[in-house]
Amino acid sequence: MTRLLLASASPARLATLTAAGIDPLVRVSQVDEDAVLAAARERFGALEPADAVLVLAQAKAEDVARALAAEDLGAAPEDGHGPDGLLVLGCDSMLEIDGEVLGKPRDARDAAERWRAMRGRSGELHTGHWLIDERTSQAEGGSGTGGTLGAVSSTVVHFADLSDAEIDAYVATGEPLAVAGAFTLDGLGGAFVTGVEGDHHGVVGLSLPLLRELLAEVGVLIPELWRPGTAPAPQPS
Repeated sequence: MTRLLLASASPARLATLTAAGIDPLVRVSQVDEDAVLAAARERFGALEPADAVLVLAQAKAEDVARALAAEDLGAAPEDGHGPDGLLVLGCDSMLEIDGEVLGKPRDARDAAERWRAMRGRSGELHTGHWLIDERTSQAEGGSGTGGTLGAVSSTVVHFADLSDAEIDAYVATGEPLAVAGAFTLDGLGGAFVTGVEGDHHGVVGLSLPLLRELLAEVGVLIPELWRPGTAPAPQPS
């Protein structure tokens, strides 16, 4: 049995997969994001926001894949809990406004300042996705391709013109402190987003259509990952 392993601590990403019929395993990466980006800039030069989120998504997926490979999990490939039965997915998101990239705010003051700059304006939310096929290789009798690939979902987000009181109340909830761009679409912050252009799942943190495309590249149809009893999974043609 093939299982998806989400290399992220994000409750929103987990909820998105769960609502889509997928019950992933979860393993949080230990990546130092600042160090990863610094190394990438040293090697490649300045990074566009879409490049930065893809670099981080890849680093997170690879970190978890290495950790799994280093462990003796003692699990049979068919049970889906050992590395031979897993597809590892790493994700990262950033908001871009006027060329400035915004990850998670440093503190409440930073979050409030961002919202005062964002209100009434539009930004682009970039979410990088990186998938690593850790299944048993075809040469060893499995279905694994050894594939490692990624892509970025980018969605335009339009923000409401919030009052100072609304900003202060929202920041006081603590919600914007834990998410890229200091807002959510699927929580309290949804009231402050007037519209999106593109895939709204990508704004939440994980684009389901893009995941479907990445899975297809390694020969997996997304219904194959649905929880048992959802529907009979079609077979690849």
